[in-house]
Amino acid sequence: MEPHADRLADLELARDAAQDPFAFEELYRRHRQNVYRLCLRMLGNASDAEDLTQEIFLQLHRKIATFKGTAALSTWLYRMATNRLLMQLRANRRRLSGYCAKDDEVERASLERGPRTPEVLIDRIDLKRAIRRLPPGYRAVLVLHDAEGYEPDQIARILGIAVGTARSQLHKARLRMRRLLRRRYPFVNLLPGKRLPPTALQYRTFPGARGA
Repeated sequence: MEPHADRLADLELARDAAQDPFAFEELYRRHRQNVYRLCLRMLGNASDAEDLTQEIFLQLHRKIATFKGTAALSTWLYRMATNRLLMQLRANRRRLSGYCAKDDEVERASLERGPRTPEVLIDRIDLKRAIRRLPPGYRAVLVLHDAEGYEPDQIARILGIAVGTARSQLHKARLRMRRLLRRRYPFVNLLPGKRLPPTALQYRTFPGARGA
C-alpha cells in the first residue's frame, strides 16, 4: 500500500501540476518507472512501452485538474494507464488478426512441443508467450495481480469493475494459462490463487527510456 506521506505529497503536487510544470515533472519522476513497467509487462516490447508511457503522461497532464483526491494518485494513474493499454491491445489484435496466423501457429507449436519433466520449471519465454495469448482483460488482471502485487479489491478499483469480476477474471486467466501450458508442462499445476513465478514477467526496467 502507498505510504500516507507519499499519498499526501502526490495530492499536493497534483493540485499544482496543472499550472506548475515543476510539480508535474516531480509527479512524472515519481511514477514513470511504475507506469513504464506496467506497459512493458502488458505489451512485451520496450519501444512500444516507452511510447505508450509518454502518451499516458500526456493524458495525465491533460486530466490532472480533474483529480479529486478521493483515491491515491497512483490508483487513479494506474486506471488511466490500464484503460489505455487495453485499448492498445484490442487495437493490436484487430489490426493483426488477419496477418498473424503463421506466428500464432509458431507460438502454439512452441507451447505444445514435447512435455517437460517434473524437475524442469516453466520456461520464462513460454510463460510470456502464453500471457500474450490471453484476452486483454484477462492479461490486465493477471499482470496487476501477479506482477504488480495488487489484490482483487485493489484491481477492481483500478479497472473500475466489481471485486467479484476481478476475482472471476483472475480465475479464468489462470485456467486459460493452465490450458495453454499443460501439454508442454503436464506436471506443473498452475492452480488458481497461486501467483506466477516472480521471474515470469520480469523485464529490464526503463532501458534507455526518454527522460530517465
